[in-house]
Amino acid sequence: MDRKFVISALCYALLGMVLGIYMAASKDHGQFVTHAHIMLVGFVVSFSYALCHRLWLGNPSGRLAQIQFYLHQLGAAVMTAGLYLLYGQLLPPERVDPFLAASSLAVLAAMGIMLAQFVRRPSVQP
Repeated sequence: MDRKFVISALCYALLGMVLGIYMAASKDHGQFVTHAHIMLVGFVVSFSYALCHRLWLGNPSGRLAQIQFYLHQLGAAVMTAGLYLLYGQLLPPERVDPFLAASSLAVLAAMGIMLAQFVRRPSVQP
């Protein structure tokens, strides 16, 4: 599971960097909120999950770990797309807000599942 999280984290890092470079080159920083969420929710949180799975949870691959991975990835992807559409003024807020709310709840639920995995499983020594 840790490898999946690292791969997704690095993909989000590349996406966030490309968006950041585009904003700098165009001198249009209208997507800075999107950029920040890509880097934090997509990259930092995914990479943190990889470390948690590898170092403290013994890299579980069970159902709960799978649900947590896909829930976080779905939430992060929908959040990224929604924020891009919102801050790019491609869709009005009333059309995007339900998707942003759902994606935020998915990311929150994935964090709750990570906590549950920590509470349920004893630590593994590296």
